Amino acid sequence: MARVLIVLPAQARRGEVVDIRVTIAHPMETGYRPGADGKPLPRDIVRRLACRYDGAVVFEAELHPAISANPYLAFSTVATVTGPLEFSWEGDHGFAQVERRVLTVV
Repeated sequence: MARVLIVLPAQARRGEVVDIRVTIAHPMETGYRPGADGKPLPRDIVRRLACRYDGAVVFEAELHPAISANPYLAFSTVATVTGPLEFSWEGDHGFAQVERRVLTVV
């Protein structure tokens, strides 16, 4: 399980645009870099991030080997109701992780 950092406001007003920032600790090995033995290290990247707010997809990104280690992404959405934000990452070698936070709307 990878370490993640998710930053979002503790609460928001209905209709307010909120900024969400996410980082996941992951090496993001491209598959092109040689190891100590001279052979390429196996590719190991996070390929996809999706965020659902109250069940609806509000952000989705497809990542490629050019993304740096520990990818950081930022996006915005409109606060409509108090509800769950579900972040899901998928990657090579069966990597999958889901994290949940609640956005409180006042």
